[in-house]
Amino acid sequence: MASLFETKLAETAAAVQVRLDQLLPMVDGPEAQVVAAMRLACLAGGKRLRPFLVAESSALFQVPRERALTVGAAVEMLHSYSLVHDDLPAMDDSDLRRGQPTLHKTYDEATAILAGDGLLTEAFQVLASPESHPDPAIRIELTAALARAAGAAGMVGGQMIDVAADRGALRLDLPGITRLQALKTGALMGFSVMAGAILGCAGKPERTALEDYAADLGLAFQIRDDLLDCEGTASELGKPVGQDKTLQKATFVSLLGAEEARKKAALLVDSAVARLDIFAEKADLLRQAALFVLERRL
Repeated sequence: MASLFETKLAETAAAVQVRLDQLLPMVDGPEAQVVAAMRLACLAGGKRLRPFLVAESSALFQVPRERALTVGAAVEMLHSYSLVHDDLPAMDDSDLRRGQPTLHKTYDEATAILAGDGLLTEAFQVLASPESHPDPAIRIELTAALARAAGAAGMVGGQMIDVAADRGALRLDLPGITRLQALKTGALMGFSVMAGAILGCAGKPERTALEDYAADLGLAFQIRDDLLDCEGTASELGKPVGQDKTLQKATFVSLLGAEEARKKAALLVDSAVARLDIFAEKADLLRQAALFVLERRL
């Protein structure tokens, strides 16, 4: 029998899928191919953990679920854009994503680049719409926060560090890899958690607790990702494995060893769970999300 967390995660994934389908309708004309590619990138499945974090952090502050799902859909668009661009030959050069050919293999590189650009841009249009929140000031705060998470101070900056390290321009130690992943992976996860606080006009103590939870969660997520790359299989993960070792990339596993990396992830999850004490039992699903990150197999 599925746990309450698994049931809620699946329900949110299904609801976000419906919202994405509504927000990205098919079109006619020459531009139809890029819209089809955008839809394929967004609607190809996945656990939808980031929208789940938006939904559950919003629930702490009684935010209407439809608003949370709209913001969660924007996050998933931006996350999907990052995956499309990460898979390109100029970046990670991956042929497989979620068990299917990557977008540049299904179409071509130009279409994949444009589809990623389209999803990135569309995410901000969604946040700017009254469906995300009726108050323009809240919409501006959401948009600014997502821009920080996605730009040079977040995902783009982290990806640049990653690319530079891959090409021998940087040698990353443990603080370096921690900063890299806080930007590349943690920033968007952090926005997903903080979106609920923004939508709900949360006070400073609640915001601080959620910021600290998100920082621990994002780092634990990446350590688990590093472990799965060396211990998982392509059929389980739906993407190539063993690439970090082949490319001699600095990861938490290569720097700490698998056992110490596992211990560090467990300590981070314990810390993330403790950060939520201020919310008592209202945050139980966010606590279970942290445990899911530690134990996930994909």
